[in-house]
Amino acid sequence: MAKKAKRRLEEQERYESFQFPEFDERKFLEHEYEQSIATIVSVALAILLAVVSWGLDRTNLPSPVAWLAGLAGVVAAPYLIRTVRPLAGEYTKGDWTWLLITLILGWLGLWFLFLNQLPG
Repeated sequence: MAKKAKRRLEEQERYESFQFPEFDERKFLEHEYEQSIATIVSVALAILLAVVSWGLDRTNLPSPVAWLAGLAGVVAAPYLIRTVRPLAGEYTKGDWTWLLITLILGWLGLWFLFLNQLPG
């Protein structure tokens, strides 16, 4: 019984001594601004890759050439984003995941839309 009471007191002291860290609004806003710019760069790259893939698909080249060109662009995108945005070294895995998912889905969606809608 004494052990349980002592353990409860220790847990209660630990919870009472915990304080939330102070919220750094400036750092938060800088991170969000940086992510907004990186997302715009990612969408621009998706549009560029979709146009390149559509153009390659309309030529007499084999169909996998357009896929490979798009995949090469997706692989090169993180290096390009790091070059364009110097603070990209501070991105988390979640930030990179969001950017790459936006890039891949944007590229594929726009490419397929271009194939179905644009004359060629």
